[in-house]
Order: sequence, then structure tokens, then C-alpha cells
Amino acid sequence: MALLLSRIAMIHIFLILFLTFSDNYGFLRGIKSLGINYGQVGNNLPQPENVLDLLISLKLTKARIYDTNPQILTAFSNSNVELIVTVENQMLAVLTDPQQALQWVSTHIKPYFPATRITGIAVGNEVFTDDDTTLLAYLVPAVVNIHSALAQLGLDRYIQVSTPNSLAVLAESFPPSAGTFKTEVSGVMSQFLHFLSNTKSPFWINAYPYFAYKDKPDDIPLDYVLFKPNSGMVDPYTKLHYDNMLYAQVDAVIFAIARMGFNEIEVRVSETGWPSKGDSDEVGATIENAAAYNKNILRRQLNSEGTPLRPNMRLEVYLFALFNEDLKPGPTSERNYGLFQPDCTMAYNVGLSALSSPSTPSASISLTSSATKVKT
Repeated sequence: MALLLSRIAMIHIFLILFLTFSDNYGFLRGIKSLGINYGQVGNNLPQPENVLDLLISLKLTKARIYDTNPQILTAFSNSNVELIVTVENQMLAVLTDPQQALQWVSTHIKPYFPATRITGIAVGNEVFTDDDTTLLAYLVPAVVNIHSALAQLGLDRYIQVSTPNSLAVLAESFPPSAGTFKTEVSGVMSQFLHFLSNTKSPFWINAYPYFAYKDKPDDIPLDYVLFKPNSGMVDPYTKLHYDNMLYAQVDAVIFAIARMGFNEIEVRVSETGWPSKGDSDEVGATIENAAAYNKNILRRQLNSEGTPLRPNMRLEVYLFALFNEDLKPGPTSERNYGLFQPDCTMAYNVGLSALSSPSTPSASISLTSSATKVKT
């Protein structure tokens, strides 16, 4: 009986999620450009002005940086590139003081906006799963204070506040309908989701099917993680069919959020990518696989796809990363996620160069989603 009730509850959550987004968000309007993560952990990277030239040449108009580097914010002014900036994890404790948060926004955001199109502030990165567990207590107060500071300065209408999360926040992710947050983060997660719901801000997830494949290459079909033709999997409870792992991971997050009582929070992919090189034990880290993964994501984005659970809401995706970064610690793969080398030559071809052709129709240059919605 308990199992039956659990399945009925799961089906109820699915119906709420599916009908909410199917009914409210019909046809999508507008197609935005590819979102790209612009990391700076290297000693040979181009100057911000040259990076902007590269993005413009590729018709890319969305980027995320991992700080508030004034050189980048200045270089990107009066361009059409939208920026998500980041509050470093070590600043969270300071920002629990509302006056410090106001000072931070006044110093790092206000002088550059609106000339520089700052559209989001990531407060920390993967805080829920950080090795420093003391950070978690600071997260929601810092997020609330940054948003309040924006409101005091009249900027909250233009700049969203959230925090990117590792997929490791989930206790269960397969099948997608079993998506559940880990018990140890549920208290703070509930507070955070209340904030997102009240401010209509997105839940950002860093999702890497590569890691799942690397850990279990004999159990997970490579075609499934690379968006190549495959039989896929069917969620036994929702009966939704998945032909790639990324969409399944995103829907698992949506179900986890719904289990906390929130059905209308948008989930966006703040990072995803595939390394083009790795150590001997990093199975699958090849140029061929990296090119296939990123190229196939771009193809899906051209079709304005949503996930099976939210098919009418275009999934927003930011690829990781713009450049190979030679000073990143860890295994070889960490230094080889870039679509480009530091000299701005392609690490491999995913089709972005075609976007710079003057003959490219404007409707086909937009590769990543904005989840822009209109009511039918």
C-alpha cells in the first residue's frame, strides 16, 4: 500500500509539472545566442577586448564569468553581450551583513550597469556540495542581501540572483521522476527555493554527463550521453522517453524541486561540457567525443528544445568553457574543456565558425536558450 501511495504521489507531481508548463507556455518567441562560460584560470589567455571580439565574430551574446573582473566588465561595455557575474565563495560570510552586500553591489555592479549588460549574479558556486560545509549557512542570507541591495539601487528588475549547483545535491537522479535532494541540504535548500520562487529567479545546475560516463563506461551507452541516435530510456513512472542524459538530469532536478513544494521554478544549465583530453583513467575524454557532445547540444538548441518534462520551455544552456585554461588544478581533463585555445584558434570544430558567415540567416545563429515564454 505504501508503495502504491508513493507512486500515486509521484504521478501527481508529474501531472502538476507537465500541465503547468504545457498550458502556460505555448509557443516560444525569440532565440538567443549561445551561453558560454568564460573562465580565467590561465597565464596565456587573451585580453578581455580580444575575447569580446571573438564572441562578436561568432555572434555569441551570453557569457558567464567567475568573478567581477573590472577589466572584463569595462571591456564588455556598450556591447550586446549579456554577462552573469559571480560572488566568490570566500565572500559569502561577509555578505551576510546587509551593509556589506550593499557596498559590494555599489562597488562591483552599479558603476558598470547598464553600459555593461549584467543580467545575473551567481552568489557562490556549488556551495551546497563544497568541502567547506560552513559556507552553507551563509548562502541564503548572502543571496537575500545581494537581491535587497539591488532593489535598493533599483536594479532588481534587470539582474537575477541565484547560485549554480552541482548535480551532487541530488540523493537520487535516476529515473528522473525519482529526483530528490540530499537530506543534509534540504533545510537550506527549502529556504533557497522560497527565495527563487518569490523573486522568479532560476535554479542553476552544473550538469556533466561526462562524469557519469567516465565512472561507468560499461553501463552507460556513449551515444546516450553524446546526444547521438540511440534507443534511450523510458521513465517507468512518467512514461517519458529520454534520448540523452543531460535532459534526464535536468528533469531529475525539476522533480526534486517539486518534491520541496515548488512547481514553477525554471531550471537552467549553468555549466555543461566535455573535455577533449584527459589522463589514462579518464575514459571518453577525446576530441571526437567533445566535438560530438557540444555540436549536438548546439543542434538541439537550434530546435528550441525543452526537456521531456517541460517540452514547451526552451532549456537555457551555458557551455563550459570558452578556453582551455592551463592553470586549473586537478586531472588533465580540467585544463581541456575549452572550445578554443588561448590564441583564439578552435580546439575542435563544433560549427560555431559558420555563425560568423555573413550569409548565415539571423534565425539560425541563435544556439542557446533563453526560455523566453509567451502565453497562448
